[in-house]
Amino acid sequence: MDASEYANIARLETRHWYYIGKRRLVRYWLERYGPPRKDEVLLDCGAGTGVFAGEMAAQCRVMVLDDHEESLRLLRERFAPEQILSLSGEEIPLPAASLDYVTALDVLEHVPNDRAAVDGFARVLRPGGLAVVTVPASMALWSDWDVTLHHFRRYDRTGLAALFEAEAWTIEHVNYTNVVAFPAVWFLRRWRKLRPAKTTGANRAEDRVPGPAMNRLLEMLFVGFGRSRCPFPFGVSLVLVARRR
Repeated sequence: MDASEYANIARLETRHWYYIGKRRLVRYWLERYGPPRKDEVLLDCGAGTGVFAGEMAAQCRVMVLDDHEESLRLLRERFAPEQILSLSGEEIPLPAASLDYVTALDVLEHVPNDRAAVDGFARVLRPGGLAVVTVPASMALWSDWDVTLHHFRRYDRTGLAALFEAEAWTIEHVNYTNVVAFPAVWFLRRWRKLRPAKTTGANRAEDRVPGPAMNRLLEMLFVGFGRSRCPFPFGVSLVLVARRR
């Protein structure tokens, strides 16, 4: 991402329903299939500002990984040097089977070779270890927002699941979330294509924080659909939970 986007995320992630809901949802799945213990190790890949990893530090040992200097600068403010990993190549700089949990919150869409990234998760997880990932969904929603955030793709349920090959993984859950917001987001992005204008984190509709009641409602819906096995074939986001064989 552009360096300015890290400042934008830092401004929003403790206030906006999307960021709060996403972290709550990932914690829910970690608790359901864990829960993480004090002696277990979780690596948060693409840790960004470190808020999620900081929340998990009360439950288990955490490590953070990123390849962007702006992120690493922010992570150094939150974590000890031995907790921070810098990705300089394609391989996570940890021994095989050394982790209990891997999380990647809206990370795979930034990676040119997403299958190699998932294979990397498999390498560092011990047998029985858990991966929880979230990604943006539906190429029908592709817009200037994705371009600004340096996305390579958006996903559908089948395509995301296919990255987690059966020889290495048991998929515990994969489904769309953020379903209720889909029509509004689709309309907004079609409108912006018809009426293009320069958008930044300061004025994008996606980054505006609603009033408290609506903000809370949207957060609850985000988490609720992300926990369910609802049959809807669309959504703004996807969540996948997979266990290492």
